[in-house]
Amino acid sequence: MYVAVKGGERAIDNAHALLAEKRRGDTALPELTVDQIKSQQSLAVARVMSEGSLFDPDLAALAIKQSQGDLIEAIFLIRAYRTTLPRFGDSRPIDTGAMECVRRISATFKDAPGGQILGPTFDYTHRLLDFQLLADGEVPEAPRAEAAVGDVPHITEFLNAEGLIQQEEATEDTPPDLTRTPLELPVKRPLRLQSLTRGDEGFLLGMAYSTQRGYARSHAFVGELRIGTVAVEMDVPELGFAIEIGEIEVTECETVNQFAGSKKQPPQFTRGYGVVFGQTERKAISMALVDRALRWEELGEDNVGAPAQDEEFVLYHADNIQATGFLEHIKLPHYVDFQAELELVRKLRAEVHASQSTHQEAAE
Repeated sequence: MYVAVKGGERAIDNAHALLAEKRRGDTALPELTVDQIKSQQSLAVARVMSEGSLFDPDLAALAIKQSQGDLIEAIFLIRAYRTTLPRFGDSRPIDTGAMECVRRISATFKDAPGGQILGPTFDYTHRLLDFQLLADGEVPEAPRAEAAVGDVPHITEFLNAEGLIQQEEATEDTPPDLTRTPLELPVKRPLRLQSLTRGDEGFLLGMAYSTQRGYARSHAFVGELRIGTVAVEMDVPELGFAIEIGEIEVTECETVNQFAGSKKQPPQFTRGYGVVFGQTERKAISMALVDRALRWEELGEDNVGAPAQDEEFVLYHADNIQATGFLEHIKLPHYVDFQAELELVRKLRAEVHASQSTHQEAAE
């Protein structure tokens, strides 16, 4: 049985109007500006940029405002906008060793060259509500500490003096652009990292937590976590050299994992890696833990069946935009499908009832 569906355009227009009214809120209050969101909700802006694959704080703040603070909806808006942008070329790999660090910590080396910089962090707060914010109280001025500038060596490199950490192989190959090429498995590590940096923070956090609870037999230390500004350079063929086209803020994490060795590798430390736009350290750490779990085959380890070791499971389910689309489509009209199933269930029930009646008559 098929039921024709008509109309709906007027209802949709009204829904849009109600959404805009709900977004604006009480008109007696000043409207929230994009600059305020960019300045005061910078961690939300960073997440939208990272998972939206576009570094633009203004547009990310605009998407947050438009989506009423629904960050996944904001990420969707940014990704949709990104598809309209032309691509001029590839930038050079960013040099995080030359990062202007505002935060740089290590859980493995206390007296690291260059020092540890706590920077802006929730790590040492008491997690108590600050009612001064409710009363719009004044924020005390923080002392101005200079960021670490110049050559800031990666702390994990100090293990290389004894050859105790697995070396990463350099490559000149430009990885595929996941925003333009669909993900196809299996993937090499550069594309896998690209997928993880776009992945949902909550999902990756859950996967990372599972590895810490023993589901991937992976015990990690934070070798280094750094946040700061790096230059983005691009080769210009007409000039014959690279020029700086801008600066971006990123969070980078390298984890150090014990490794007992295998047929392919001697006993040593191995790495997990994460890098994301803005100050997004929970995401960067999660990414590094999941990256290390997914390297089991490359390092000749056993697959113990942990979810975080399953490349297909992790990469296909980490994308919150794909997940949202598939999840939310079921609330849209499925009248024809349901009517077909309804008629099928009615038919099956009728057949069962007829069969029961026949058996009852035979018994009598």
